[in-house]
Amino acid sequence: MKAIRVHEFGGPENMRIEDVDDPMPGPRQIVIAVKAAGINPIDTYIRSGSYAKKKPPLPYTPGFDAAGIVESIGTEIRRFKPGDRVYISGNVTGAYAEKTLCEQESVFALPDHLSFAQGSGIWVPYATAHHAIFHVARAHAAETLLVRGASGGVGSACVQTARALGLRVIGTAGSEKGRQMLRDLGVHAALDHHASDLTTQVLNATEGRGPDIIIEMLANMNLSRDLGMIAHRGRIVTIGNRGTIEINPRDAMNRDAAILGMLLLNATPDEVVRISAGLAAGLENKSLSPIVGRTFPLDQAPRAHEEVLAPGALGKIALIP
Repeated sequence: MKAIRVHEFGGPENMRIEDVDDPMPGPRQIVIAVKAAGINPIDTYIRSGSYAKKKPPLPYTPGFDAAGIVESIGTEIRRFKPGDRVYISGNVTGAYAEKTLCEQESVFALPDHLSFAQGSGIWVPYATAHHAIFHVARAHAAETLLVRGASGGVGSACVQTARALGLRVIGTAGSEKGRQMLRDLGVHAALDHHASDLTTQVLNATEGRGPDIIIEMLANMNLSRDLGMIAHRGRIVTIGNRGTIEINPRDAMNRDAAILGMLLLNATPDEVVRISAGLAAGLENKSLSPIVGRTFPLDQAPRAHEEVLAPGALGKIALIP
């Protein structure tokens, strides 16, 4: 089969398509014929070698998220059969490939109304959104949530998750197309995150209180400004960061505000079970519906890695083997 392989850490050009052996399932494992593989920013951090939390042995095939069809199953598998449509929350052999090997706990039924490209955009974006909003921020209905960079894959997942929970949602995007997408998703205010008076706009949209929760996608650029607009006893959840930033802790002290970091890989097994149940319900009742922005063929993985970090991304980026 064809697969993307990384033989040394570094830039996107280090990803190359190669022929590798087909995976074979163990007793409690499943082989998925990949129809779409999701691209996530974390994939680029791991590929660069700068992500200390997870540095796989070389060579490796990147990718956590994928959707496809069950090709073969182990002798102890009962929940799935060959031909089933599924999406995954992780894998053993990498998602940027024509086939991937998964433990059975990582495989979930893909609803018929969702495409494979949408299925490849479920786990990392929507599990991150669920974990950030429910488990880290401990959000409640009627609170106000500001999503920074809301037009991307994780951002749009946060918007949909928060709207389903009954939060008042403000989203920012860098283009009018992105802001229109947010309006279509039902945000209460769609703002330009490049606006010089963004803090004033957010305060105006919250009657001067500021948002109770801010989901921050680029903390190294925005955290100081977030502290200038968060509500009293508000929570800032940082789920994206690419460097360092200087802040004044008194801005947090004056508001009794909390800065909370989160990483989906740190979710406990119990939290993963609750996340999975929440996603299954939202996908079934259609309150959660992944937005696919762009797709690329498998051999264009390097370009997809550049695009996922580029400003103005709309929805999910996927590879199609």
